[in-house]
Amino acid sequence: MTYSPAIAPGRMLKISMVSVNADPLAPVGNSVAGRQNLHVDELSAALARAGHEVTVYTRKQSSGPSRVQTDSGYTVVYAEAGPQRVLTDKELLRHLGTFGGELRNMWMLDRPDVVHAHYWMSGIATELATRILGIPVLQTFHSLGVTERRHLGAADESPSERSHLEQLVARGATHVIATSSDEVFDLVRLGSPRSRTTIVPSGVDIDQFTPEGPRAKRTAEHRLLCVGRLVEQKGFDVAIAALASLPDAELVVAGGPPPSGLHTDDVAIGLMKLAERLGVEDRVKLLGRVPHHALPKLMRSADAVLCTPRYEPFGIVALEAMACGVPVVATPVGGLRDTVVDGLTGHRVPIDNPIQTARVVRHLFDNAEEGASFSREGRSRACESYSWEHVAGEVVRTYGRCVTAPPRSRAHKVAHPSQAAR
Repeated sequence: MTYSPAIAPGRMLKISMVSVNADPLAPVGNSVAGRQNLHVDELSAALARAGHEVTVYTRKQSSGPSRVQTDSGYTVVYAEAGPQRVLTDKELLRHLGTFGGELRNMWMLDRPDVVHAHYWMSGIATELATRILGIPVLQTFHSLGVTERRHLGAADESPSERSHLEQLVARGATHVIATSSDEVFDLVRLGSPRSRTTIVPSGVDIDQFTPEGPRAKRTAEHRLLCVGRLVEQKGFDVAIAALASLPDAELVVAGGPPPSGLHTDDVAIGLMKLAERLGVEDRVKLLGRVPHHALPKLMRSADAVLCTPRYEPFGIVALEAMACGVPVVATPVGGLRDTVVDGLTGHRVPIDNPIQTARVVRHLFDNAEEGASFSREGRSRACESYSWEHVAGEVVRTYGRCVTAPPRSRAHKVAHPSQAAR
């Protein structure tokens, strides 16, 4: 059976987003979900601006309204499943059956054209909700268990059932969106047919992240910036080690707990101890959590943004830097392979190599013309390929494949979480 890869021109869709673990209205960086909530928020807003009816379903984690109409034009529905607090993945797994049942009951009364599940746990709940309804399902994993286990090893705290359940979710979905070419390879190894997998990257708000605008003050001739959660995989220790060879530069690290909590954060303590051993503690500034709206001002103050993770599913920070016209120095992992073009928008450096990182940064400091070129090309690339309007358009085209696709095979049913968690 063949089907059209596109919906009728001008047709507006009723879209249900499922983000069980990440509330799109929560502050960015507040949870282990990383920036998934930002992705869901920005994508939903872009789809709403295009005229589609978008509802995001997430788990209720605190007291408050059960439904919120956002200023961005989409609706958030908070379904009750488990205690009203933040849960680990292992804890949340036990409540996915309840969450899926809530979704099923709501969709029986108000059926969407397509469901877009974000993260593997949302995929489980969505599969449980739609198995008797026959609603097309599109799946975005954001990160894969098999990839995290390969890179994080013993530090991976995912439930042991995760990789198996991700296989079932990938095979059961009508279509899967990968956010990077690296992810496609792992999805194929999981058994997801390449013909039902499309790469659509995450996006960046090119109106908020711009080269023009205020810049934060700096206290050295040159400034390097790192942004992200304070976890070992981000490679902030590499940036600090590189700083030892760059005496005219300061390093600012934005992310982690609120500033008041840095003195008790194990990673923050470890980074500052490393800085002390290397004699650069006076040039390293840990800011703690920075509001997302304050990042453009901070990025514009930097000569370069360092993205030197050991593992990074996509890497939105690099996109935000490019949109601000700031050169990026990045390791070739995950989505950074796709977004950062070596020699065009920045430079790539080997993983865990502070010496080479310092050499590349020094070259950038000493070559203003190259930096200016990276600035122009980075901004152009961000606007042309990664604006949320562009990303939303690609997603809608993929929705078209789901809406017009043949019924999904039920040969790979997802087990009820109460069985999977045994």
